Amino acid sequence: MLGLLQTAVFKGLSAGRWGIPLYRYTVVLLVAMPITLSQTDYANWLDETTATATEGNVTAYPATLGRGQQHYVALREGIELTISEVCLSDDLEIHQGDRPHPLEYTFDVVHRRGQCQQRYSLYGSGLAPADLWMVSGHQRVVSVNVHIDPDPFQQWVGDASQEPQVLNLLRSPEQPYFEHAGTPTAAMQMAVQQILHCPFQGLTQRLYLESKVWELMALLLDDLDNDPKESRSLALKGDDIERIHYASQLLRRQLTHPPSLIELARAVGINDHKLKVGFRQVFGTTVFGYLHEHRMERSRQLLESGDLSVTAAAEAVGFASRGHFAAAFRRKYGVNPGVYARGRRV
Repeated sequence: MLGLLQTAVFKGLSAGRWGIPLYRYTVVLLVAMPITLSQTDYANWLDETTATATEGNVTAYPATLGRGQQHYVALREGIELTISEVCLSDDLEIHQGDRPHPLEYTFDVVHRRGQCQQRYSLYGSGLAPADLWMVSGHQRVVSVNVHIDPDPFQQWVGDASQEPQVLNLLRSPEQPYFEHAGTPTAAMQMAVQQILHCPFQGLTQRLYLESKVWELMALLLDDLDNDPKESRSLALKGDDIERIHYASQLLRRQLTHPPSLIELARAVGINDHKLKVGFRQVFGTTVFGYLHEHRMERSRQLLESGDLSVTAAAEAVGFASRGHFAAAFRRKYGVNPGVYARGRRV
């Protein structure tokens, strides 16, 4: 599945570069009669009508479907990234049969009639059932699409492989896959833009892009944990609220070396799920978001006092990298921390 067009045709199938499925399906252009293709037919169709290779792994879409191109990146075995930009000439209907499915997510930036809309889709491994997909034409869609096989995903999550949200994403080939859609957070949008404008080449490019792939996966898991639908269903008792407030106090006291979510939950005597969901209900943000806000405010106070350098202020609130701290400070206050500190001394 490569970009919006391939998402529609092969939603979630990791079977090589073009994601060719192991079943028969129908592609229907709304301005033409349905076309029924087998796996071999489709492979031949691609060879004849699509892949006009440009540079590296960049290929052009067939002019009969629209205009655009896609850039395929094999990050490592079991992890594939495709960046695409396409504008279909007409609406498209795609009939799909049952098919096996890896983990997959797609971020789309849709441009239509002067408007811009962003969205994401997340799918777990398992069975993708037969369905009909409709893709609108006459709109420019920039997509970042990622396929992850279950094995590298399990290696990545490590000891958390038995967590409910992880198990929900890893289903057997006989079970219908998990699916979820949403609007990207600011952090997700930033990571997507960093992928689209990667400044590196060669090995550095591959390592950088893979780090962003996992960053987006982590942000998606966090978004699932804090789904408002889930938050509304949790009733907090007075004792729960007191424990959550105590958790916030512990975070403020330990800005430099904060506890993990599990450690924090144990310290206040509440399970980690209730802490995550309840924290958002009480404070309107995630545990990490709360910690980040207080780190940034404390660093601002330290710089304003003039007692610490930028590096020292960063270390005082738990940032190991001055560069990461400077970027976070700019996002929060709109100015470099060094400039802010000098301005306070005047």
